[in-house]
Amino acid sequence: MTQTKKKILLVEDDINFGIVLRDYLKMNDFDVTLARNGMEGYEKFKKDYFDLIILDVMMPYKDGFTLAKEIRERNQQVPLVFLTAKTLKEDMLKGYQIGADDYINKPFDSEVLLYKIKALLNRRVVPVKEEKTEPVYFKIGDFKFDSKLRQLSYQNEKPVKLSPKEAKLLKMLAIYKNDLMPREKALTKIWQDDNYFTSRSMDVYIAKLRKLLNRDANVKIVNIHGAGFRLVDQSEVEQNI
Repeated sequence: MTQTKKKILLVEDDINFGIVLRDYLKMNDFDVTLARNGMEGYEKFKKDYFDLIILDVMMPYKDGFTLAKEIRERNQQVPLVFLTAKTLKEDMLKGYQIGADDYINKPFDSEVLLYKIKALLNRRVVPVKEEKTEPVYFKIGDFKFDSKLRQLSYQNEKPVKLSPKEAKLLKMLAIYKNDLMPREKALTKIWQDDNYFTSRSMDVYIAKLRKLLNRDANVKIVNIHGAGFRLVDQSEVEQNI
């Protein structure tokens, strides 16, 4: 039985480099679509399904960050890999805030890129099963959280819709509420990998959740250095004293 090739969208404005990379990926049994700029990349993305997207950061008409935001508005799951000649920490953090899965700095070893692509695709193929005994609804201070619908509501206000990773991370924090949520366990369960890049990505999502929860002074996410995070619900702690 013939296995269907994984489809990759490659968005690269350097056409010569793009053609070389496209042909290399095709040689390694991927079905690759090449777009020459961000605008063309977005049009191709809307018209087809892709298993993974590779984006150059610096492009005319529409840069990689803008394109990634637009892609994430339509698809929260597809892996995004940024190609960049810049190594600034601010750019990397910006990419992870948008939802990047990995960064590759130019120039790079094509075999390393190939390994990263396969690792990302394998993570998507075998999702981690949710425990049947895990609860769905949580009360966190003055917040109510529906992990199934991914809705977080404050008091009687309209619920906020969380992204899939935000919801999974908040659910895990809520399960461990007022106790340590081990960093390694969260990375393995939600990102299916524990490495530098997934760890930085989780830090970005923790920062997003902190902003959402800061309306309740009794609720905060504490960083336990070298170990993980603790979702503190002070109102619940005081009730148990």
